[in-house]
Amino acid sequence: MASTNTSHFQRFIERARERGQLVVQPRMGFADIPSMRAGLEAVARQPGALGTITLDSYTRVGDYQSALRCLNDGSPLNGFPIVSHPLEALRGMLDGLYSEHFPIQVRHGTAQPQNIFKRMAAVGLDTTEGGPVSYCMPYSRLPLLHAVEAWGQSCRALAEGTAHGHIESFGGCLLGQLCPPSMLLAVGLLEAMFFRQYGIRSVSLSYAQGTSMAQDQGALRALRQLAAHYLGDIHWHVVVYTYMGVFPCTEHGARRLIVDSARLAQATGCERLIVKTVAEARQIPSVRDNLQALDMASSSAAQAPAALDPANQGYYEEILMETRQLVDAVLDLHADLGIALLQGFARGLLDIPYCLHADNAGRATTLIDDHGALRWATLGGLPLARNHAAGNAEHGVRADQLFKMLHYMVNRYDQPLH
Repeated sequence: MASTNTSHFQRFIERARERGQLVVQPRMGFADIPSMRAGLEAVARQPGALGTITLDSYTRVGDYQSALRCLNDGSPLNGFPIVSHPLEALRGMLDGLYSEHFPIQVRHGTAQPQNIFKRMAAVGLDTTEGGPVSYCMPYSRLPLLHAVEAWGQSCRALAEGTAHGHIESFGGCLLGQLCPPSMLLAVGLLEAMFFRQYGIRSVSLSYAQGTSMAQDQGALRALRQLAAHYLGDIHWHVVVYTYMGVFPCTEHGARRLIVDSARLAQATGCERLIVKTVAEARQIPSVRDNLQALDMASSSAAQAPAALDPANQGYYEEILMETRQLVDAVLDLHADLGIALLQGFARGLLDIPYCLHADNAGRATTLIDDHGALRWATLGGLPLARNHAAGNAEHGVRADQLFKMLHYMVNRYDQPLH
């Protein structure tokens, strides 16, 4: 049941869950205060929608002066520079808008988010996302050690600076594609336990729609069971992302993919969906693009629940077992989650396929099998049985195979309608 001793965000999620309503959320960020306010107001008029403030790329790397210079001379920014705007202007932007009826999440992509977290707390925002692995390995050259230290400090600052801090692990979206579900689930769960270690008592676990509906259904069933096991003493929920890889170019392909992501979230009992738009492959989406995507996802989720594919059971059992093995192997390394994560990557017990970060072993690879499911091609040092790899352990994956896999969903969803 919803509790008064919770944040706007958590209470909003709990109430929607009680109604059986999927919460839908865009990824939206505009540079100036009036545009950001107008975008939030437009989303607030959508039933069951959450607000998002997505930050710009200068702020993500700590270059606040460049962001400020762009604001002063009118140069374009690809998001909202929350650290560079004055505090009173930020408070005014949120006044009368941010509430238990319209929570707002700050999305940032930052490996060292201390200043962002402090600014959030100063303006009264308490909900964000990312993680020491998921916002370091894919997006940054920062050594993992420094990201772990920065995220420990940031989590503590958010826990101490707000009454009800919430962090969504981005672990379920590593590189956006071509990562078997068990690694996505393992990193998300480990990051959530890391947040808990630093005082965060409300978390969400992400999962990016993959290449097989049946596999995704099995993965989300496994994630919910594992979250109850590893995170049963704190509040948690699951958020699905519309496919994060190369997006369909046609409007009908994009629509079909967005609708499928909403039906996936609905069928598996997930609480929240981060939607993409039909304009995703062409341009930065407008407010109108986002509103249309929210409408489409909400309408799809409001229909009668789709039956689970019977094939999901086999994937569920496999992913549950693999994820437990990955998580427990890391937990056995050290009681401190930060140290355990560092040692896990150093030993290759965690290894993100096709990730070029210096602290990633880079020995595990992926393939898409004949059923459209993501499978391990080579295991490297992962603590999994050798029969879990479906590929050739000696030769791995060729460049032409990788290119084909990257465009698998485009080729599938952009097929002409008959």
